[in-house]
Amino acid sequence: MKASHGRRRIHPAWLLLPLALVSAAASAEPAALDRASLWVGAYYPTMDTIIGASDKSGGYIGHAALEDDLGFADHRLRPRLRLEALLGEHQGLAVDYYNVNRSRTQDLSRAITYGGTTYDANASASAKLDFDFGSVAWRWWFGSGSDVFGVGLGGAYYGVHAAVSGTATVNGQTMHAASSDSANAWAPMLELGWRHAFDDNLRVYADLSGVKRNSSRLGGHIYNAALGVEWYPWRHLGFAAEYDYTRIKLAQHRHAYNDDLDMKLNGPSLFVRVRL
Repeated sequence: MKASHGRRRIHPAWLLLPLALVSAAASAEPAALDRASLWVGAYYPTMDTIIGASDKSGGYIGHAALEDDLGFADHRLRPRLRLEALLGEHQGLAVDYYNVNRSRTQDLSRAITYGGTTYDANASASAKLDFDFGSVAWRWWFGSGSDVFGVGLGGAYYGVHAAVSGTATVNGQTMHAASSDSANAWAPMLELGWRHAFDDNLRVYADLSGVKRNSSRLGGHIYNAALGVEWYPWRHLGFAAEYDYTRIKLAQHRHAYNDDLDMKLNGPSLFVRVRL
């Protein structure tokens, strides 16, 4: 009897197994972007704010440091909202909004100047500053899967309302002075972004944005940088924490002088995130 030495034949379907495994691994790669997401949270920045005035040649007239001269709190919790959506595979819309509204009454320890009016030392002064910022940008994302880089173009809205009033008593006479101003504008904005997903539940991101407008009405620049992390204990609900640095420098030109706002914001933002 002859011994059988035949080899087992490999079914062709087995040859496709490595390709199937590679395809499954690729499809299991976590996504750095969501189809749509809503961010609802709060911003808790440290603030350093100066309002002032200069003459038409740029010479110094006077200024007031809101935190140092007028006793404004340098921390305040403010609401913040965002909306992001992909329209297609690599493009989408992003909306962001927050405001900083503060007021304070303080006895002055030195003279301050705002709105062309000088408020002398030893007077009582009340001040108010409201700043609103909103942006809408169209983003293009490059890359896929767990790492993407983005460029965004859009517009930013910013509005400022500032007011200072003072009361002083000299030789038995009470004198009162007040100055206020409101202005708002739209400006072009450029954004840069990066997203990385470690897995389906954990991501990191970084964003840079800049707004610049040359205008006699309310011109200047606004720069922002943010670094954050996202965590999703549930599929459609999670949390995000980020650290922001924002520099706002605006000027409004008047007939006899210029009003200036120089504000720095830096601190954490926390969000509840709902995603699709």
